[in-house]
Amino acid sequence: MIEAGFWGFVGGSALILGATIAWFVTLPQRLIAGIMAIGSGVLISAVAFDLMDEAFQRGGFDSTAIGFLGGALVYTIANIAISKKGARHRKRSGSNVDESQPGADSGGGLAIAVGALLDGIPESVVIGVSLLGGTGVSTVTVAAIFLSNVPEGLSSAAGMKKAGRSARYVFGVWIGIALASGLAAMLGNVALATAGPDIIAAVTAVAAGAILAMLVDTMIPEATEATHDYSGLIAVVGFLLAFILTKSGG
Repeated sequence: MIEAGFWGFVGGSALILGATIAWFVTLPQRLIAGIMAIGSGVLISAVAFDLMDEAFQRGGFDSTAIGFLGGALVYTIANIAISKKGARHRKRSGSNVDESQPGADSGGGLAIAVGALLDGIPESVVIGVSLLGGTGVSTVTVAAIFLSNVPEGLSSAAGMKKAGRSARYVFGVWIGIALASGLAAMLGNVALATAGPDIIAAVTAVAAGAILAMLVDTMIPEATEATHDYSGLIAVVGFLLAFILTKSGG
């Protein structure tokens, strides 16, 4: 349980790293979009080759398919709810005034924080589940989550800064999410310690579905904002990086 919490925090701490970079360094929008495209490719690879493949091997097609669709559905419903409260563009860096985060004086701060938590929890649960096999944490899973969280934190924090959010708010959100990631990994590990393979498969697939839905809803729009001609190629590089990690073991 403690190990799961530690690795969950490690994965979530990348959000703090990304936010720190965005707060102290003003990066060109094309660079932010490119970094987000790499993160998108990494997560797509992790969903395909780590999560879905693992879920299928554990529980077969039925548990995997039900969990995958269920995770996407639950995430979408929750995302629509918080988007209406002001968190629709929580991953945007603010380059597009029509798709920027709401200003600090217009509220929506709590919804943005909740949205960030919603985006991070599925990834953390996966880390906790990966320890149930008794062979230690999946370094590939942790690495993929870490690599994808850096651009998430970077882009979102850049948008928060442009919206006039204070340093206390920005770093409070991401430190809180990192701690919550560790807690979610712990809870996932404990709650599923005695679960059968079908349940574990379904939960893994739920996380995969939620992550893929999050990618399309919040990360890919930012990735294509300023790198239209190159975003696909950049995402492929991220995908290949995660694919190499997967096939090299861990």
